[in-house]
Amino acid sequence: MEELSNEIDIRRQKIEELRKMGEIPFKEKFERTCTIEQAREKIGEKVKIAGRIIFRRIMGKFGFCQIRDIYEKIQISVGRNEFSEEDYNFYKKMIDIGDFIGVEGEVYQTQTGEITVRAEKITLLSKTLRPLPEKFHGIVDTEIKYRQRYLDLITNEESRKIFLTRSKVNSFIRRFLENNGFIEVETPILQTSISGATAKPFFTHHNALDIECNLRIAFECALKECIAAGIDRVFELGKDFRNEGMDPAHLQEFTQVEWYASYWNFEDNIKFFKKFLIELMKECFGTTKVTYQGQEVEFDTEWERIDYVARMRELLGCDFLKIEDLTELKKITVERKLFSYNDLEECKSIRTLIDYIYKRKIRANIIKPTILFNYPASLKPLARRNDKDENIVDVFQVVAGGQELVNAYSELVDPIMQRKTFQDQLKEKAAGDEETMDVDEDFLLAMEHGMPPISGLGFGIDRFLQFAFDCQNIRDVVLFPLMR
Repeated sequence: MEELSNEIDIRRQKIEELRKMGEIPFKEKFERTCTIEQAREKIGEKVKIAGRIIFRRIMGKFGFCQIRDIYEKIQISVGRNEFSEEDYNFYKKMIDIGDFIGVEGEVYQTQTGEITVRAEKITLLSKTLRPLPEKFHGIVDTEIKYRQRYLDLITNEESRKIFLTRSKVNSFIRRFLENNGFIEVETPILQTSISGATAKPFFTHHNALDIECNLRIAFECALKECIAAGIDRVFELGKDFRNEGMDPAHLQEFTQVEWYASYWNFEDNIKFFKKFLIELMKECFGTTKVTYQGQEVEFDTEWERIDYVARMRELLGCDFLKIEDLTELKKITVERKLFSYNDLEECKSIRTLIDYIYKRKIRANIIKPTILFNYPASLKPLARRNDKDENIVDVFQVVAGGQELVNAYSELVDPIMQRKTFQDQLKEKAAGDEETMDVDEDFLLAMEHGMPPISGLGFGIDRFLQFAFDCQNIRDVVLFPLMR
């Protein structure tokens, strides 16, 4: 820390010295003729470029430095042949690694093939007070990496790749959906009822209205109201908030896209999502293959299908859909040696127990892209009941590498059934389950005015990128994750 303090003091002194010299240490602007990436294609031409110094070496009357931006870096040669003695001494003494500079000169290629700008003029644009991480080997401390993402992006090529790709993914999603007739809307983040998903919300107080509010846990109900309004295909790309546990695969604030299409069922959505995902992979990653935890996953192939209810019946050795007593289902689970009673302590309802078993005994073992369908109705209060069995809903999820990538279903548009499922949720809440929905009267009112057949889908951006880049922690793909 003492060494850092001394370095900061030295740079402060340089700033004061610059001001005494009549030099402005933090310039107003700089006129570039091209970016660094563009300059690399202009061998033999004169350019004016700008960037941050990330490397510098001075050898008497000649030296090299490198500048970079988020996309590219380029080498700069600095010599006494092109500079006056005064300007060369200014460069040597007053400019440091980390400073932003503007460079004017001709682009050439060295004997070793390095694209270089022969500097004829260097302008100090912005003086940095603190040095970059030592030896420029990147951020190792994850605490610094997440809290000071700017340092991570300056020093880490992989992080730059992740976040540039993330931007491309968001852009692709909007373009793809709009090209297929979807309209983007914005729905409220502050809400007065907990609906759209089974999750624990964040609460806040609205002072002006003097009411209690919650942050949205999903876009679903508002987007379905847009369908009722006549917007046949609608989507939103944004943030949701769920006040639940934090682990390497979950964050309380996360980004997802939800889309809803009138007159589709979930089978239509399966076809559409597969086309969407394969095109996304090709455009944003240049491949349809992902290597995740040492295993190769190919998306441009036939996806296996697993009947959720049938697989759970195999695991439990009974028709679990007919069991209404939580204690009885826990007993069967333990007797089948799937889990111990201690393992199941957190399960406060039939719904949470079934989901607990599924995630650990089915989902965790799926590597190749797989469609899971036919879900228990208790798991999806907003999904359409199957015409042949009302204990099953017309739902599908796509799972790969043990990760759930998408959740979608044929939507429930029957207001009488919807009210009943909301009331069932209240019973589960009374039994101690905090991940339940309220009776959303505004949504029911819209549903009572009529909704067409609908299929909707939710696709988590953070989870997908964690999978695609094989990151150990979901925070690695979130630009500024919340820290304690």
